[in-house]
Amino acid sequence: MNEIILYKTDAAKNIFRFYHLDIQTDLFGSPCLIRQWGRVGKAGQMKTVPFPTLEAAEQELAKYQHLKSNRGYKPNALFSTVPELELN
Repeated sequence: MNEIILYKTDAAKNIFRFYHLDIQTDLFGSPCLIRQWGRVGKAGQMKTVPFPTLEAAEQELAKYQHLKSNRGYKPNALFSTVPELELN
């Protein structure tokens, strides 16, 4: 439904994080906000929260999008610079 993927990258500090927000319906038809976060390339953690209405889920999604934007997460900012891997 409303999928948003945000990234926070800083090669100098070895920071490569993602935050994924999505609204989907569960088996009973209730809207759920699904949040997934972690290091890019890893599965990360996931939390699903059910809501009574779609509007309530959208408000919560907007809240988390604003929160993460204030903390430096940006859409489509993945890997402006990627550190080289050293294989020894």
